[in-house]
Amino acid sequence: MGYALSALGSGVPVPWHRVVNARGRISCRSDGASADGDQRLRLESEGVRFDAQGRIPLERYLWQV
Repeated sequence: MGYALSALGSGVPVPWHRVVNARGRISCRSDGASADGDQRLRLESEGVRFDAQGRIPLERYLWQV
C-alpha cells in the first residue's frame, strides 16, 4: 500500500510515508528505490520515534478509529 501511494509522485497530497507494515517497520522497496530512507526521515520529522531494531511502537502511533 505504501509503495503504491509513494508512486503517486510529489504533487499528490497523500501521506504515503505514514504506511508501515504490521511489525511497525518500513517495508523495503522491491525496486531498490531510496524511498525507504526518505520515509523514515519524514516520519522522524513528524516526531515518530524508532526503536533500536528500526521499529515504530504501534501501540503508541497506531491510528485509532
